Amino acid sequence: MRETKRIGIQQHVHRLFTFFANIPIVIMVVIIMQHPQSSFVCLQWKKQLGTSLPCIHRSRSQKIRCANSQCHRQSIYQFPPLNQSIAAIIFGDGSESRLYPLTKRRSEGAIPIAANYRLIDAVVSNCINSGINKIYALTQFNSTSLNSHLSRAYSGAGLGKDGFVEVIAAYQSLEDPDWFQGSADAVRRCLGVLEEYPVTEFLVLPGHHLYRMDYRELVELHWRSEADITAAVLDAVWDQDPGFGSLKMNDENRVVELKDKTTGNPECQNTFDCLWFSSMGIYLINRNVMIKLLKESFPGANDFSSEVIRGAISSGMKVQAYPFDGYWEDMRSIGAFYRANMESTKKCNRGYNFFERDSLMYTLPRCLPSSSVTDSIITDSVIGDGCILNRCKITGAVVGMRTRIEDGAIIEDSVIMGSDIYQTDVQRNSVDGKCMSVPIGIGENTHIRKAIVDKNARIGKDVMIINPDNIGEGDREDRGYVIRNGIVVVLRCAVIPDGSIL
Repeated sequence: MRETKRIGIQQHVHRLFTFFANIPIVIMVVIIMQHPQSSFVCLQWKKQLGTSLPCIHRSRSQKIRCANSQCHRQSIYQFPPLNQSIAAIIFGDGSESRLYPLTKRRSEGAIPIAANYRLIDAVVSNCINSGINKIYALTQFNSTSLNSHLSRAYSGAGLGKDGFVEVIAAYQSLEDPDWFQGSADAVRRCLGVLEEYPVTEFLVLPGHHLYRMDYRELVELHWRSEADITAAVLDAVWDQDPGFGSLKMNDENRVVELKDKTTGNPECQNTFDCLWFSSMGIYLINRNVMIKLLKESFPGANDFSSEVIRGAISSGMKVQAYPFDGYWEDMRSIGAFYRANMESTKKCNRGYNFFERDSLMYTLPRCLPSSSVTDSIITDSVIGDGCILNRCKITGAVVGMRTRIEDGAIIEDSVIMGSDIYQTDVQRNSVDGKCMSVPIGIGENTHIRKAIVDKNARIGKDVMIINPDNIGEGDREDRGYVIRNGIVVVLRCAVIPDGSIL
């Protein structure tokens, strides 16, 4: 009986292959491209049909193609689990931030976004959702709030039994009396800690970018191509250099050159004879290659992209490119940060989807009460936890945690970051000192349009924050605000007196 059943199955498979053997080759290519493991299926059809069927990598721009030599039968499920083989290294940003004054008292990764989160949550969540649970965060500039957030938010959440998020703050020692001099220097000085676990690769990540990526696909490409380093690149025309240089690839997706601002931008982008793509600053590097590059080949290098990666390319190491065609924002300006927040309020979300159920966004659980809304009109907005909204009108806005908005206030197309504390009625009604004369929150009959209000700001009654003169850039830090890209930015803990017009 079993023998008869086995023969029946074999005959069915034989008839299936015979049927497809008569299908034109173009149709078969279309069928194979739709398969989630097209590289693996490609080889199976070659074996059965004896044809020179090409393996085609699915890419939106179709400028980065999969070479036949990269089509292996192995599946990622045959490789070691990522939680055993990969450790992530997330960098805090440097002192030269493009998001000032939001970075006046915090690093870029610690900036609140979309009411309940911080920028670095997106990167850490990518790691957790990709099965990478050994995460090191190297921080330095204005890192107090970032260190606190990381230490409290990720103490076991989604990381499994052996997972962790370990913060390594900049430090001085007898051997190295200076602070971290750059991303490469930071990793070099922390190698003693990073080598504690027997991982095979390190995943290097900037900590202040907003995107959703399944790093398992990057790792699979890295392992299949047997590369020393794999760099993620934007698989689309990018209107501005994100700061990590432009990479030139050959027809096998191997990186052959890197250019940055110090060497001049390439003269052509994404043409047939000149394949240049913008680097995302994301690198998967073999453990032994990392140690060799930092300790032996470039012991004095400070920057990862412009020195270490360029040096690896020049020395003949195999640096592969991984194309990414999803949403990605590097927060290169106040305007970019503002747009990312505004996209979170749209029904047809073209930006980062903070409500993705299959790829959760992790952050610090704060156990705040539900927001209280009294006789208010709220349209196309995101409201954080623990807010108190009294008879106000909110349209197209992001309202952060513990925000208090009083009667008659109008908030339009703005980002209100909220507050770190609740004030009692006694504190709000106190008149002792300037700070207490205007309580934390937004006062009665105040109108705010196209603005960013940082945390713990005190906006008085009858205030107009509407940029009436349409000023593009302005510095009024002594009065508690600046204007960037036409957006009024109210500083953290600023006091805006009653009746002010900004």
